[in-house]
Amino acid sequence: MVADMRAIARKAKQAGRSLATLGSAEKSAVLRRMALALRAKSEDLKAQNAADLEKARADGLPAAMLDRLTLSDKVIQGMAQALEEIADLPDPVGTITNMVRRPNGLMVGRMRIPLGVVAMIYESRPNVTADAVGLCLKSGNAVILRGGSEAFHSNQAIVAVLKATLTESGMDPDIIGFIPVTDRAAIMEMLKLEDDIDLVIPRGGEGLIRTVVENSRIPVLKHYKGVCHIFVDRDADLDKAYSICHNAKVQRPGVCNAMETLLVDAAIAEQFLPEMVKRYQESGVEIRGCPRTRNIVPSITTAATEDDWYAEFLDLILAVKVVDTLEEAIDHIERYGSNHTEAIITENYSRSMRFLKEVDSSTVLVNASTRFSDGGQFGLGAEVGISTSKVHAYGPMGVEGLTIEKFVCFGDGQIRQ
Repeated sequence: MVADMRAIARKAKQAGRSLATLGSAEKSAVLRRMALALRAKSEDLKAQNAADLEKARADGLPAAMLDRLTLSDKVIQGMAQALEEIADLPDPVGTITNMVRRPNGLMVGRMRIPLGVVAMIYESRPNVTADAVGLCLKSGNAVILRGGSEAFHSNQAIVAVLKATLTESGMDPDIIGFIPVTDRAAIMEMLKLEDDIDLVIPRGGEGLIRTVVENSRIPVLKHYKGVCHIFVDRDADLDKAYSICHNAKVQRPGVCNAMETLLVDAAIAEQFLPEMVKRYQESGVEIRGCPRTRNIVPSITTAATEDDWYAEFLDLILAVKVVDTLEEAIDHIERYGSNHTEAIITENYSRSMRFLKEVDSSTVLVNASTRFSDGGQFGLGAEVGISTSKVHAYGPMGVEGLTIEKFVCFGDGQIRQ
Protein backbone atom coordinates (compact mmCIF):
# COMPACT_ATOMS: atom_id res chain seq x y z
CA MET A 1 0.00 0.00 0.00
CA VAL A 2 2.77 2.47 0.97
CA ALA A 3 4.73 1.74 -2.21
CA ASP A 4 1.60 2.05 -4.38
CA MET A 5 0.64 5.41 -2.90
CA ARG A 6 4.17 6.75 -3.18
CA ALA A 7 4.34 5.64 -6.82
CA ILE A 8 1.10 7.45 -7.68
CA ALA A 9 2.28 10.63 -5.94
CA ARG A 10 5.73 10.60 -7.53
CA LYS A 11 4.33 9.97 -10.99
CA ALA A 12 1.96 12.91 -10.51
CA LYS A 13 4.78 15.14 -9.32
CA GLN A 14 6.97 14.21 -12.29
CA ALA A 15 4.12 14.57 -14.78
CA GLY A 16 3.13 17.91 -13.29
CA ARG A 17 6.50 19.37 -14.23
CA SER A 18 5.50 19.06 -17.89
CA LEU A 19 2.67 21.53 -17.30
CA ALA A 20 5.23 24.29 -16.83
CA THR A 21 6.01 24.12 -20.54
CA LEU A 22 2.38 24.51 -21.63
CA GLY A 23 0.96 27.86 -22.60
CA SER A 24 -2.51 29.02 -21.62
CA ALA A 25 -3.93 28.27 -25.09
CA GLU A 26 -2.69 24.68 -24.95
CA LYS A 27 -4.18 24.07 -21.51
CA SER A 28 -7.49 25.57 -22.59
CA ALA A 29 -7.60 23.44 -25.72
CA VAL A 30 -7.15 20.26 -23.68
CA LEU A 31 -9.93 21.31 -21.31
CA ARG A 32 -12.30 21.83 -24.23
CA ARG A 33 -11.42 18.39 -25.60
CA MET A 34 -12.15 16.94 -22.17
CA ALA A 35 -15.58 18.59 -22.23
CA LEU A 36 -16.36 17.07 -25.63
CA ALA A 37 -15.20 13.66 -24.43
CA LEU A 38 -17.47 13.76 -21.37
CA ARG A 39 -20.46 14.53 -23.55
CA ALA A 40 -19.53 11.78 -26.01
CA LYS A 41 -19.18 9.22 -23.20
CA SER A 42 -22.28 10.27 -21.25
CA GLU A 43 -24.08 6.92 -21.64
CA ASP A 44 -21.02 5.02 -20.39
CA LEU A 45 -20.74 7.40 -17.43
CA LYS A 46 -24.41 6.98 -16.53
CA ALA A 47 -24.09 3.19 -16.74
CA GLN A 48 -21.21 3.18 -14.26
CA ASN A 49 -23.09 5.65 -12.06
CA ALA A 50 -26.12 3.35 -12.05
CA ALA A 51 -24.01 0.66 -10.38
CA ASP A 52 -22.99 3.12 -7.68
CA LEU A 53 -26.58 4.30 -7.16
CA GLU A 54 -27.87 0.73 -6.87
CA LYS A 55 -25.36 -0.05 -4.12
CA ALA A 56 -25.99 3.28 -2.40
CA ARG A 57 -29.73 2.61 -2.22
CA ALA A 58 -29.10 -0.90 -0.90
CA ASP A 59 -26.82 0.60 1.75
CA GLY A 60 -29.56 3.02 2.80
CA LEU A 61 -27.80 6.28 1.90
CA PRO A 62 -30.04 9.30 2.60
CA ALA A 63 -31.75 11.25 -0.16
CA ALA A 64 -29.31 14.15 0.07
CA MET A 65 -26.37 11.80 -0.56
CA LEU A 66 -28.16 10.11 -3.46
CA ASP A 67 -28.81 13.52 -5.00
CA ARG A 68 -25.11 14.39 -4.82
CA LEU A 69 -24.15 11.00 -6.24
CA THR A 70 -26.40 11.01 -9.32
CA LEU A 71 -24.85 11.61 -12.76
CA SER A 72 -27.83 12.78 -14.80
CA ASP A 73 -27.62 14.23 -18.31
CA LYS A 74 -27.89 17.67 -16.68
CA VAL A 75 -25.00 16.96 -14.31
CA ILE A 76 -22.76 15.63 -17.08
CA GLN A 77 -23.59 18.64 -19.22
CA GLY A 78 -22.76 20.84 -16.23
CA MET A 79 -19.40 19.10 -15.82
CA ALA A 80 -18.58 19.73 -19.47
CA GLN A 81 -19.71 23.34 -19.30
CA ALA A 82 -17.60 23.91 -16.19
CA LEU A 83 -14.51 22.66 -18.05
CA GLU A 84 -15.29 25.04 -20.91
CA GLU A 85 -15.77 27.93 -18.50
CA ILE A 86 -12.46 27.11 -16.82
CA ALA A 87 -10.82 27.04 -20.26
CA ASP A 88 -12.07 30.58 -20.89
CA LEU A 89 -10.75 31.96 -17.61
CA PRO A 90 -7.60 34.10 -17.52
CA ASP A 91 -4.51 32.04 -16.77
CA PRO A 92 -2.84 33.41 -13.62
CA VAL A 93 0.32 31.30 -13.94
CA GLY A 94 3.39 33.39 -14.71
CA THR A 95 1.69 36.72 -14.02
CA ILE A 96 4.09 39.21 -12.40
CA THR A 97 2.61 41.89 -10.17
CA ASN A 98 3.69 44.53 -7.63
CA MET A 99 6.96 45.17 -9.44
CA VAL A 100 8.86 47.94 -7.67
CA ARG A 101 12.36 49.36 -8.02
CA ARG A 102 14.38 49.33 -4.82
CA PRO A 103 16.81 52.20 -4.01
CA ASN A 104 19.70 50.02 -5.22
CA GLY A 105 18.02 49.60 -8.60
CA LEU A 106 16.89 46.00 -8.02
CA MET A 107 13.44 45.29 -9.46
CA VAL A 108 11.38 43.16 -7.07
CA GLY A 109 7.98 41.66 -7.91
CA ARG A 110 5.79 38.61 -7.38
CA MET A 111 5.10 35.85 -9.88
CA ARG A 112 2.09 33.57 -9.57
CA ILE A 113 3.02 29.88 -9.71
CA PRO A 114 1.24 26.51 -9.27
CA LEU A 115 1.14 24.82 -5.87
CA GLY A 116 2.52 21.60 -7.39
CA VAL A 117 0.56 18.43 -6.55
CA VAL A 118 -2.93 18.76 -5.07
CA ALA A 119 -4.64 15.77 -3.44
CA MET A 120 -8.43 15.78 -3.41
CA ILE A 121 -10.29 13.58 -0.92
CA TYR A 122 -14.04 13.83 -1.42
CA GLU A 123 -17.36 12.09 -0.92
CA SER A 124 -20.40 11.42 -3.08
CA ARG A 125 -20.15 14.06 -5.80
CA PRO A 126 -18.56 12.56 -8.93
CA ASN A 127 -18.75 15.94 -10.67
CA VAL A 128 -15.98 17.06 -8.28
CA THR A 129 -13.67 14.72 -10.23
CA ALA A 130 -13.97 16.77 -13.42
CA ASP A 131 -13.98 20.12 -11.60
CA ALA A 132 -10.79 19.26 -9.72
CA VAL A 133 -9.00 18.08 -12.87
CA GLY A 134 -10.06 21.17 -14.81
CA LEU A 135 -9.03 23.67 -12.16
CA CYS A 136 -5.74 21.94 -11.42
CA LEU A 137 -4.83 21.62 -15.09
CA LYS A 138 -5.62 25.28 -15.79
CA SER A 139 -3.55 26.37 -12.78
CA GLY A 140 -0.63 24.12 -13.74
CA ASN A 141 -1.03 21.57 -10.93
CA ALA A 142 -1.05 17.80 -11.01
CA VAL A 143 -3.93 16.25 -9.06
CA ILE A 144 -4.44 13.04 -7.10
CA LEU A 145 -8.06 11.99 -6.68
CA ARG A 146 -9.52 9.87 -3.94
CA GLY A 147 -13.31 9.83 -4.16
CA GLY A 148 -15.69 8.09 -1.81
CA SER A 149 -16.38 4.38 -2.08
CA GLU A 150 -20.03 5.15 -2.87
CA ALA A 151 -18.96 6.83 -6.16
CA PHE A 152 -16.04 4.55 -7.04
CA HIS A 153 -17.29 3.33 -10.44
CA SER A 154 -18.47 6.81 -11.46
CA ASN A 155 -15.17 8.46 -10.54
CA GLN A 156 -13.13 5.74 -12.21
CA ALA A 157 -15.11 6.18 -15.44
CA ILE A 158 -14.70 9.97 -15.44
CA VAL A 159 -10.97 9.69 -14.77
CA ALA A 160 -10.60 7.20 -17.63
CA VAL A 161 -12.20 9.67 -20.05
CA LEU A 162 -10.04 12.58 -18.86
CA LYS A 163 -6.78 10.61 -18.84
CA ALA A 164 -7.51 9.31 -22.35
CA THR A 165 -7.94 12.91 -23.49
CA LEU A 166 -4.54 13.81 -22.04
CA THR A 167 -2.93 10.91 -23.88
CA GLU A 168 -4.64 11.83 -27.16
CA SER A 169 -3.39 15.40 -26.67
CA GLY A 170 0.22 14.24 -26.31
CA MET A 171 0.30 14.92 -22.57
CA ASP A 172 1.33 12.71 -19.69
CA PRO A 173 -1.81 11.01 -18.29
CA ASP A 174 -0.15 10.76 -14.87
CA ILE A 175 -0.96 14.45 -14.42
CA ILE A 176 -4.16 12.89 -13.05
CA GLY A 177 -3.51 10.40 -10.27
CA PHE A 178 -6.36 8.15 -9.16
CA ILE A 179 -6.35 5.95 -6.06
CA PRO A 180 -7.88 2.69 -7.33
CA VAL A 181 -8.91 1.30 -3.93
CA THR A 182 -11.63 2.25 -1.47
CA ASP A 183 -9.73 1.22 1.66
CA ARG A 184 -9.37 4.16 4.04
CA ALA A 185 -5.87 2.98 4.81
CA ALA A 186 -4.89 4.42 1.42
CA ILE A 187 -5.83 7.89 2.65
CA MET A 188 -3.71 7.46 5.77
CA GLU A 189 -0.69 6.50 3.66
CA MET A 190 -1.23 9.37 1.23
CA LEU A 191 -1.33 11.87 4.08
CA LYS A 192 2.25 10.96 4.98
CA LEU A 193 3.69 11.91 1.57
CA GLU A 194 4.68 15.51 2.35
CA ASP A 195 7.67 15.30 0.00
CA ASP A 196 5.47 14.66 -3.04
CA ILE A 197 2.12 16.33 -2.29
CA ASP A 198 1.81 20.07 -1.62
CA LEU A 199 -1.83 20.50 -0.49
CA VAL A 200 -4.67 18.24 0.60
CA ILE A 201 -8.26 19.37 0.02
CA PRO A 202 -10.90 17.24 1.76
CA ARG A 203 -14.53 17.72 0.69
CA GLY A 204 -17.22 15.89 2.59
CA GLY A 205 -18.63 15.47 6.05
CA GLU A 206 -17.11 17.00 9.16
CA GLY A 207 -15.86 13.59 10.29
CA LEU A 208 -13.83 13.06 7.12
CA ILE A 209 -12.29 16.51 7.29
CA ARG A 210 -11.31 16.22 10.95
CA THR A 211 -9.76 12.81 10.28
CA VAL A 212 -7.67 14.28 7.46
CA VAL A 213 -6.58 17.28 9.53
CA GLU A 214 -5.60 15.10 12.50
CA ASN A 215 -3.55 12.66 10.41
CA SER A 216 -1.97 14.76 7.66
CA ARG A 217 1.68 15.78 7.46
CA ILE A 218 0.69 17.89 4.45
CA PRO A 219 -1.02 21.32 4.66
CA VAL A 220 -4.81 20.88 4.61
CA LEU A 221 -7.43 23.29 3.30
CA LYS A 222 -10.15 23.10 5.97
CA HIS A 223 -13.91 23.39 5.59
CA TYR A 224 -15.54 21.55 8.47
CA LYS A 225 -19.16 22.52 7.86
CA GLY A 226 -21.46 25.22 6.60
CA VAL A 227 -23.52 26.78 9.38
CA CYS A 228 -24.82 29.68 7.26
CA HIS A 229 -26.95 32.52 8.61
CA ILE A 230 -29.26 35.18 7.23
CA PHE A 231 -30.09 38.23 9.33
CA VAL A 232 -33.30 40.05 8.41
CA ASP A 233 -32.69 43.61 9.53
CA ARG A 234 -35.29 46.14 10.71
CA ASP A 235 -34.74 48.06 7.46
CA ALA A 236 -35.26 45.05 5.20
CA ASP A 237 -37.51 45.02 2.16
CA LEU A 238 -39.77 42.20 3.35
CA ASP A 239 -40.67 40.99 -0.13
CA LYS A 240 -36.96 40.51 -0.82
CA ALA A 241 -36.55 38.85 2.57
CA TYR A 242 -39.36 36.33 1.96
CA SER A 243 -37.90 35.31 -1.39
CA ILE A 244 -34.24 35.20 -0.33
CA CYS A 245 -34.83 33.35 2.94
CA HIS A 246 -37.05 30.77 1.26
CA ASN A 247 -34.51 30.16 -1.49
CA ALA A 248 -31.59 29.88 0.91
CA LYS A 249 -33.24 27.07 2.88
CA VAL A 250 -35.52 25.28 0.40
CA GLN A 251 -33.90 25.41 -3.05
CA ARG A 252 -31.33 22.73 -2.16
CA PRO A 253 -31.15 22.08 1.57
CA GLY A 254 -28.51 19.32 1.45
CA VAL A 255 -25.56 21.52 0.48
CA CYS A 256 -23.07 23.47 2.55
CA ASN A 257 -24.23 26.94 1.43
CA ALA A 258 -27.86 26.42 2.43
CA MET A 259 -29.03 28.59 5.32
CA GLU A 260 -29.22 26.76 8.66
CA THR A 261 -30.12 29.62 11.04
CA LEU A 262 -32.42 32.59 10.43
CA LEU A 263 -31.91 35.64 12.64
CA VAL A 264 -34.72 38.20 12.72
CA ASP A 265 -34.59 41.74 14.07
CA ALA A 266 -37.14 42.12 16.88
CA ALA A 267 -38.29 45.42 15.35
CA ILE A 268 -39.91 43.61 12.39
CA ALA A 269 -40.27 40.06 13.76
CA GLU A 270 -44.05 40.25 14.39
CA GLN A 271 -44.61 41.56 10.87
CA PHE A 272 -42.16 39.21 9.12
CA LEU A 273 -42.23 35.87 10.88
CA PRO A 274 -45.87 34.72 10.48
CA GLU A 275 -45.77 34.96 6.68
CA MET A 276 -42.22 33.59 6.47
CA VAL A 277 -43.01 30.60 8.66
CA LYS A 278 -46.17 29.93 6.65
CA ARG A 279 -44.10 29.74 3.45
CA TYR A 280 -41.59 27.46 5.11
CA GLN A 281 -44.23 25.14 6.49
CA GLU A 282 -45.91 24.93 3.08
CA SER A 283 -42.53 23.75 1.72
CA GLY A 284 -42.13 21.10 4.40
CA VAL A 285 -39.55 22.91 6.52
CA GLU A 286 -39.38 21.98 10.20
CA ILE A 287 -38.89 25.14 12.28
CA ARG A 288 -37.00 25.05 15.56
CA GLY A 289 -37.60 28.38 17.23
CA CYS A 290 -36.36 30.38 20.17
CA PRO A 291 -38.98 31.31 22.81
CA ARG A 292 -39.70 34.70 21.20
CA THR A 293 -40.12 33.10 17.78
CA ARG A 294 -42.59 30.53 19.16
CA ASN A 295 -44.48 33.25 20.99
CA ILE A 296 -44.95 35.17 17.72
CA VAL A 297 -45.85 32.03 15.73
CA PRO A 298 -47.57 29.55 18.10
CA SER A 299 -47.75 26.88 15.37
CA ILE A 300 -44.02 26.32 15.90
CA THR A 301 -43.98 23.54 18.48
CA THR A 302 -40.30 22.59 18.44
CA ALA A 303 -38.00 24.60 20.68
CA ALA A 304 -34.49 25.33 19.43
CA THR A 305 -31.78 23.84 21.63
CA GLU A 306 -28.22 25.02 22.13
CA ASP A 307 -27.04 22.28 19.78
CA ASP A 308 -29.36 23.56 17.03
CA TRP A 309 -27.45 26.84 16.79
CA TYR A 310 -24.28 24.87 15.95
CA ALA A 311 -26.02 22.45 13.60
CA GLU A 312 -25.50 21.93 9.90
CA PHE A 313 -28.84 20.21 9.24
CA LEU A 314 -28.40 19.57 5.49
CA ASP A 315 -32.15 19.04 5.43
CA LEU A 316 -35.44 20.91 5.52
CA ILE A 317 -34.84 21.98 9.12
CA LEU A 318 -34.24 25.58 10.19
CA ALA A 319 -33.32 27.20 13.50
CA VAL A 320 -34.91 30.64 14.00
CA LYS A 321 -33.99 33.29 16.56
CA VAL A 322 -35.27 36.80 17.25
CA VAL A 323 -32.50 39.27 18.15
CA ASP A 324 -32.77 42.82 19.45
CA THR A 325 -29.91 44.44 17.58
CA LEU A 326 -27.48 44.14 14.69
CA GLU A 327 -24.76 43.66 17.30
CA GLU A 328 -26.58 40.67 18.76
CA ALA A 329 -26.91 39.12 15.31
CA ILE A 330 -23.18 39.54 14.63
CA ASP A 331 -22.32 38.14 18.07
CA HIS A 332 -24.51 35.09 17.41
CA ILE A 333 -22.76 34.45 14.09
CA GLU A 334 -19.36 34.86 15.73
CA ARG A 335 -20.24 32.32 18.43
CA TYR A 336 -22.05 29.66 16.40
CA GLY A 337 -20.93 30.18 12.79
CA SER A 338 -18.40 28.15 10.80
CA ASN A 339 -16.80 30.98 8.78
CA HIS A 340 -18.65 29.85 5.67
CA THR A 341 -21.38 32.22 4.42
CA GLU A 342 -23.65 34.83 5.99
CA ALA A 343 -26.12 37.36 4.57
CA ILE A 344 -27.98 40.45 5.70
CA ILE A 345 -31.28 41.63 4.24
CA THR A 346 -31.51 45.41 4.59
CA GLU A 347 -32.00 48.63 2.67
CA ASN A 348 -29.81 50.50 5.14
CA TYR A 349 -26.38 51.12 3.59
CA SER A 350 -24.49 51.85 6.81
CA ARG A 351 -25.88 48.75 8.54
CA SER A 352 -25.09 46.57 5.54
CA MET A 353 -21.51 47.86 5.44
CA ARG A 354 -21.09 47.26 9.14
CA PHE A 355 -22.27 43.66 8.65
CA LEU A 356 -19.81 43.20 5.78
CA LYS A 357 -16.91 44.52 7.82
CA GLU A 358 -17.62 42.84 11.16
CA VAL A 359 -18.79 39.39 10.09
CA ASP A 360 -15.67 37.27 9.75
CA SER A 361 -16.89 34.58 7.35
CA SER A 362 -15.30 33.76 4.02
CA THR A 363 -18.35 35.01 2.09
CA VAL A 364 -20.71 37.78 3.22
CA LEU A 365 -23.66 38.92 1.11
CA VAL A 366 -26.13 41.80 1.15
CA ASN A 367 -29.67 41.16 -0.11
CA ALA A 368 -28.83 37.83 -1.76
CA SER A 369 -29.21 34.14 -0.97
CA THR A 370 -26.39 32.22 0.72
CA ARG A 371 -26.78 29.71 -2.12
CA PHE A 372 -24.63 32.01 -4.28
CA SER A 373 -21.52 31.11 -2.25
CA ASP A 374 -20.12 28.89 -4.96
CA GLY A 375 -17.14 29.02 -7.30
CA GLY A 376 -19.25 28.71 -10.43
CA GLN A 377 -21.64 31.45 -9.29
CA PHE A 378 -18.70 33.73 -8.45
CA GLY A 379 -17.21 33.38 -11.93
CA LEU A 380 -14.47 30.91 -10.97
CA GLY A 381 -15.74 28.32 -13.46
CA ALA A 382 -15.91 25.76 -10.66
CA GLU A 383 -14.30 25.22 -7.28
CA VAL A 384 -12.11 22.62 -5.63
CA GLY A 385 -13.50 23.56 -2.24
CA ILE A 386 -14.42 26.38 0.09
CA SER A 387 -11.70 27.40 2.50
CA THR A 388 -12.99 28.44 5.91
CA SER A 389 -9.48 28.67 7.32
CA LYS A 390 -7.38 31.75 6.72
CA VAL A 391 -4.59 30.36 4.62
CA HIS A 392 -3.52 31.61 1.19
CA ALA A 393 -7.17 31.28 0.07
CA TYR A 394 -10.43 32.08 1.93
CA GLY A 395 -13.81 31.15 0.49
CA PRO A 396 -14.49 29.33 -2.80
CA MET A 397 -11.22 28.26 -4.43
CA GLY A 398 -10.89 28.41 -8.20
CA VAL A 399 -7.91 28.64 -10.52
CA GLU A 400 -6.18 31.51 -8.73
CA GLY A 401 -6.73 29.83 -5.36
CA LEU A 402 -4.65 26.90 -6.63
CA THR A 403 -1.66 29.15 -7.20
CA ILE A 404 0.64 31.06 -4.91
CA GLU A 405 3.11 33.90 -5.34
CA LYS A 406 6.89 33.76 -5.25
CA PHE A 407 9.25 36.74 -5.28
CA VAL A 408 11.15 37.40 -8.51
CA CYS A 409 13.98 39.89 -8.84
CA PHE A 410 15.66 41.55 -11.84
CA GLY A 411 19.09 42.99 -11.25
CA ASP A 412 21.94 44.60 -13.14
CA GLY A 413 24.91 43.36 -11.18
CA GLN A 414 23.83 44.46 -7.68
CA ILE A 415 25.63 42.89 -4.70
CA ARG A 416 24.71 43.02 -1.02
CA GLN A 417 26.83 45.55 0.90
